[in-house]
Amino acid sequence: MGSTTRDALAASRAALAAISGTVDLATAEQLLAAGRIIGESAQLQSILTDPASETASKGDALKAVFGASLSAPVLNILGVVVGKRWSAPADLLAGIEELGLRAAADSAPADADIEGELFAFGKTVSSSAELELAIGSKLGDSGSKVALVERLLSGKVSAQTLVILRHLVRQPRGRRINALVRDAAAIVADQTGYAIATVTTARPIAADQLARLQAGLSAEYGRQLKINQVVDTSLVGGVRVQIGDDVIDGSVASRIQELRLQLAG
Repeated sequence: MGSTTRDALAASRAALAAISGTVDLATAEQLLAAGRIIGESAQLQSILTDPASETASKGDALKAVFGASLSAPVLNILGVVVGKRWSAPADLLAGIEELGLRAAADSAPADADIEGELFAFGKTVSSSAELELAIGSKLGDSGSKVALVERLLSGKVSAQTLVILRHLVRQPRGRRINALVRDAAAIVADQTGYAIATVTTARPIAADQLARLQAGLSAEYGRQLKINQVVDTSLVGGVRVQIGDDVIDGSVASRIQELRLQLAG
């Protein structure tokens, strides 16, 4: 991420935080929908990301496209977003999506587990080649994908999770389903004050061991962590932990591979 985008993202997050007391699920839906509409128009993206264009003219473009379909607070947030410089049009779309995800997290009831529901959905899709193809294929119709997600999850997950997944399958932006849900879950967790640790082992970890691991990692990283556990028998033994871009790989499979590379060298 370039410094220009980092600055723009910080300002955009601040604009969302300024209305945190009034954010509801409709706020999230409007932000995500706006991102999809902008993403479908190369001309609109060019106008909104042109560094030579005045902020006022970009705001006029937003009003011309969205009119009364967006609430005043959402339109104001988007005005802040397009008023900043982004390193690339793709960064603008990612920024709007992030705001929508953070708004969804803010609107959720205290007992909602959006991150866990997203993780479970990703595991379900990954375990079925047919399902992964139906949802992740570039050739599929987005409406059919949304209908499939709704059939699978309606009544089983929070309204926030359903809104997020509807958006992700409509606008994947070149990402595979695992990356989609992993990135979304990380943003939601960050908005609620957590980070996510994905712990992969050859066999399930006992609850008490998992609790100790969670406490140790939280202390190490200086923030509260939520753990998603993955079982992968190909690891043979040991554990692999991923927190954001950090990977701690103490698996037997990893050590065997290192040994093979040493022998080959």
